[in-house]
Amino acid sequence: MHERFVTYIGHRGDSIRLHLFFRMSPSLLQTALTSSLRDSLLTVAALSLTTHYIYNRWEPTNVTFQFFLLAVVPLVLSIFVGTHVSILAAVPLTFLTYYATLCTSVVLYRLSPFHPLARYPGPIPCKISQFWMTNISMKGKRHLYIQRLHEKYGDIVRIGPNEVSIRDPSAINPLMGTNGWPKGPNFLGRSMGPQPMQAMIMIRNTAEHHRRRRPWNRAFSTAALKEYEPLVAKRVNQLVEKIASDKGVVDIAKYIGYFTYDFMGDMAFGGWYEMLRDGDADGRWKAMEDSLRATVFLEHIPWITYWMQKLGVGAEVIQKQRSFALARADERYKQGSKTKDLFYYLNNDDGAEPEPPAKAQVISDGNLAIIAGSDTTASVLANIIYYLLREPTAYKRLQQEVDLYYPPGEDATETKNHTKMVFLEAVINEALRLLPAVPSGSQRAAYPGSGGKAIGPYYLPEGTHARIHFYSVQRDPRNFSPHPESFWPDRWIVAEGDIPAPKDFKHNPAAFTPFSFGPYNCVGKNLALQEMRTVLCSFLQNLDLRFADGYDPEDWIRDIEDMFVVKKGRLPVIATRRTHHS
Repeated sequence: MHERFVTYIGHRGDSIRLHLFFRMSPSLLQTALTSSLRDSLLTVAALSLTTHYIYNRWEPTNVTFQFFLLAVVPLVLSIFVGTHVSILAAVPLTFLTYYATLCTSVVLYRLSPFHPLARYPGPIPCKISQFWMTNISMKGKRHLYIQRLHEKYGDIVRIGPNEVSIRDPSAINPLMGTNGWPKGPNFLGRSMGPQPMQAMIMIRNTAEHHRRRRPWNRAFSTAALKEYEPLVAKRVNQLVEKIASDKGVVDIAKYIGYFTYDFMGDMAFGGWYEMLRDGDADGRWKAMEDSLRATVFLEHIPWITYWMQKLGVGAEVIQKQRSFALARADERYKQGSKTKDLFYYLNNDDGAEPEPPAKAQVISDGNLAIIAGSDTTASVLANIIYYLLREPTAYKRLQQEVDLYYPPGEDATETKNHTKMVFLEAVINEALRLLPAVPSGSQRAAYPGSGGKAIGPYYLPEGTHARIHFYSVQRDPRNFSPHPESFWPDRWIVAEGDIPAPKDFKHNPAAFTPFSFGPYNCVGKNLALQEMRTVLCSFLQNLDLRFADGYDPEDWIRDIEDMFVVKKGRLPVIATRRTHHS
């Protein structure tokens, strides 16, 4: 009978593990039947240790197989224990013994010198369970927590049973470069488990990712960006007018979010939504922000997504957010291309690929564009405004540079002067240094069976998940000094040799990776920078901004949350039209 069960449950290689289990179990079960209660419980413990071995060796993901190991096995064992005590006592006693043994075995192994990552330091709770970092992340302060760990333990720290965070810039290229590791399993969790068609950002296979990225590269080429300039200009003018016309206190972070959402709808779908005009009437922006907390939970424990899919429950907020974009993507797919927007390239309307893509692929990647392109750019832009308002000298200096290149009557949405604006570039870079869009980095992991790898000075065995903690790297005084924790745009001008360097000046360009690094880096980087430059030039040409009366600027920092991408709070300002340029 158990052979039929093996055949049923054993696809994906799980039959091998069950054969191991059943090969051991007859003699153990015979012992349990014919011996004392003590020996029966020892049998339960032995089979529990076998379960730990199977999980440790193969990490099975088949839900039916997991259910067999974690529920069926102890339930069957309780029958044998029931020969010594009542069945009502046998079931809880067996399950208690089984799970106590399993948990004890797991904890001792993860803390032992035999664990593959035993050489690397870290707090005991992180070594024991991924749930510890899950709890930290759900509170939104993962970036600060990991920074404190690096300050305490050094450049490599164990932040999970099988995961390390690295603060060493020399590890960036070996881990994330062309010959580095592919994306880790946390992306499986963020996409709610295996999907019929994964979005491009979720793909772990390097060759498939490269194939899927080709249309994105064409969509963000220099020629394509010129096509998008009128779309950017239209939305930027709308944003400036919206802020200027509102009386009293304005949450500028909210309006910037609406702007990026509207623009990405234009750029991705040739028109989409009107948040700047109508607000978040049906909760689309809220759904996107709410989904961040759900996905950061699943990011840390991706195995739970297999159970969610099997049971058909959970993460409704993610599904709600997806349904908005998927419906519009499907509509846009049916319409065909009328303009050279992102869909034009994703759908191969430019004829660059030998075969047209599957509809599901186009829709999935169109959905990705809205999420990845709006929330990240909005957070960075709002952060730049915050730092400028916090540092009035930098604000005034940038406004003077804008006035030089975009005097009254000049169209501030034109991009022709951007490359000349040294301080504008320094301001953007400095804000990105202090708070990159993905503060805690993007997880990487080796392909199964590929073996370990030397990542800079660190050897990481197969099965390790690793990430570069960008937030710590970019605030490390060994990479950026002086004032590594302060907003000092001049460091970028000093680095170019345009002004004298202060004593003990340090500037490591290899440590500055705000858009990630390597073949998985941010494909929309140049478009995001174009948006930021255009918005900032238009703001400072047309508006005078200041914090709202009574606002504590520290609230902005306190409200920042690391939800893989940055989740921002309110930024209340008072905006008035500039009537003259001084």
